[in-house]
Amino acid sequence: MRHATPAVVFGRLREDILRAVDSSAEREDLFARVNYYNKLTPGIADMPGVPLGKVDRSKSRYFIDLQEYLKYFPQSLRVDYCFGDVTWVPEVPSVVKSRPVAGENRNSVVLNLDKLRHFQVQRDAHPWSSKLPRAVWRGSLNNPLRAALVARHRDSRFADVGHIGAAHDGIAAKPFLSPADQLAYRYILSIEGCDVATNLKWIMASGSLCLMPKSRYETWFMEGRLQPGRHFIEVRDDFADLEEKIDMLESTPALAAEVVHNANRYVATFRSRARERLTSLLVLQKYFEATGQLPASAYTARFFA
Repeated sequence: MRHATPAVVFGRLREDILRAVDSSAEREDLFARVNYYNKLTPGIADMPGVPLGKVDRSKSRYFIDLQEYLKYFPQSLRVDYCFGDVTWVPEVPSVVKSRPVAGENRNSVVLNLDKLRHFQVQRDAHPWSSKLPRAVWRGSLNNPLRAALVARHRDSRFADVGHIGAAHDGIAAKPFLSPADQLAYRYILSIEGCDVATNLKWIMASGSLCLMPKSRYETWFMEGRLQPGRHFIEVRDDFADLEEKIDMLESTPALAAEVVHNANRYVATFRSRARERLTSLLVLQKYFEATGQLPASAYTARFFA
């Protein structure tokens, strides 16, 4: 229905929505997020290549999520984008779902794409006291990090970890566990796959504690802002300290409770649909200003301070 609605209708709404910036009590946080997702500076020489009305529809989940916000802007504008699991930085400023955390990533302009898959939250009916005092992980062995975890801890009394699918290097698969099944454990491992770990958001929204190596990639969730010891407990890339970390957390329940509380608060910042829409529109407003397609606005000074 949104796609069938003429873009001119959304264009009339855009200015009304953006006026909410002036009355927002969270203006500083709002622009901090916008400038985190979009680090472009003015004066980009190359005009983006694709008219807004010609964005590729073949990857429908990405198309629908991008078009949700492009509809608010004049369809004569142009955009570059990379759909899929993007682990590199594009050569030209492009809208992406994911990007590397480290290094110069200015050309990667992050929007919340493929959000139906990445931003699902599970209901957790298990109080901490009833959860199993072990770590759990299930997934495919699509990178060396995950293979290292399974190789080292598949028989650990501290953890129930295993891969699904066919046997790998002589290691048999374990039965599938749904997110609801995994929430019966106190500690859930979040291990990056092709880019970010899709389970990170629902773990941090639950009453279980997230264990993971520090993120190499980030999305709209701003994984690069997560702090070890505050939002999650960091483990080594080879997982040699996993049992030690679980033992430490079991002996300091107050620390575990604090980390879970901080993680829940972090996830809560993404729960307002109105705030997420406003943030997304400002990210694109800055993109079109930086590429010289829209004139300076009331927000320009905040974009490029």
